[in-house]
Amino acid sequence: MTAGDPDGTARVAAGRDIEDLRGARLIGEAREQLLREQTECTFCFTDEHGAPGAVILSFVWDGRAFWFTSVAGRAQVRALERDPRVCIVVSSAGTGSTGRQMLAQQGRAVVHRDPAACGEQLAALAHRLAPAAPEKFLTLLGSPGRLLIEVEPAATVATHDSRRLPGDGRGGPPRPSVH
Repeated sequence: MTAGDPDGTARVAAGRDIEDLRGARLIGEAREQLLREQTECTFCFTDEHGAPGAVILSFVWDGRAFWFTSVAGRAQVRALERDPRVCIVVSSAGTGSTGRQMLAQQGRAVVHRDPAACGEQLAALAHRLAPAAPEKFLTLLGSPGRLLIEVEPAATVATHDSRRLPGDGRGGPPRPSVH
């Protein structure tokens, strides 16, 4: 980084390197767009041995928190019973978005064991994941061990938006700026 290149984008544009990616942070509307378009994330937790563990989970973002559905006894639920700290990683893979976007956020999970008490979030998940027949999906989610997991982000670990870098961060032709 230099005084004339405060976010590193000039180094990328000049083809020197992509070491300083501060200019490629996912911000504002682009962040919200990613959370509207993507339906899956990597849900990271700590297993019973203190080692990292992760699963792919579908989610809905309500503007304040991530919501997931799961079942009692699954690895991620057992982990949350021991330690509620999690990291959620959302990428643009599979969304059809141009470039590459990523958001990794830490938070503490709250397990809601009475899905009926979170009916609004359960309905939002069903409408998002099965828009053609949400009522059928809600029926499937009515299993006895069903629960909801809520994660309110507490810290951002990392973000990335390749569209904010010249040549999409890979040395190609410049794209229109995304800010």
